[in-house]
Amino acid sequence: MVDEQFSDSRVAALYDLHYPSDARGDFKFYLPLVMAAPSVLDVGCGTGALLHKAREEGHTGRLCGLDPAVGMLEVARTRTDVEWILGDLAAASGWNREFALAVMTGHAFQQLLRDEELRIALTVIAAALTDQGAFVFETRNPLVREWEDWHVRYSGEAQDSTGAVVRCECEVETPVRTELVSFTHTYTSPAWDRPRRSRSTLRFLAPDVLSRFLADAGMVVAEQFGDWDRSPLMDVSPEIITVARRR
Repeated sequence: MVDEQFSDSRVAALYDLHYPSDARGDFKFYLPLVMAAPSVLDVGCGTGALLHKAREEGHTGRLCGLDPAVGMLEVARTRTDVEWILGDLAAASGWNREFALAVMTGHAFQQLLRDEELRIALTVIAAALTDQGAFVFETRNPLVREWEDWHVRYSGEAQDSTGAVVRCECEVETPVRTELVSFTHTYTSPAWDRPRRSRSTLRFLAPDVLSRFLADAGMVVAEQFGDWDRSPLMDVSPEIITVARRR
């Protein structure tokens, strides 16, 4: 089930206001990879900000964004020179060596919660890559326990396109005892008839577990970094940024 913050078009329109692309370290990492690839699949593309930016920077090849959230794709489709597909990887299994690069940004990879769901997704991505293609994605490092400050980091206010102020409050469900972390975002505005409340769950996987899932799908880890500056992956690194290739 798609989280309400992504399916509700009014809330989805706030995403880029809370996380502007110019302030995102991940875009500085991903955009050069996208610009260097002739064909790109953005899995969980959200509002399409990365592919929008690639077109603005002059990318002339195939750009394809896939997302299961109607609200997010409504925002993405404001640009029509990109291929937008509503759905998930389980429903998009017909690709065969079509993309030189596949990416999952915004920690979308962590929304694959079940083992079978993850295996299907990775198998489809592996099949979609060209022989020299790469799958690049990131997950948060579980050792850092970043969720402990999300109530501060992901709470705040933004102004929507009508000028209305929208307040977001993030609350993590504690205690966290497994690799699954659940939390809620509650959006309120004086201009709205009611609050919008969205519950989400993310899966935190260690590097060795990620490697096993990739291997099962016929991929190997080519590189891993601990942050967007390409620093080495260490126990204190906030991210596990993985570059995988077909075996």
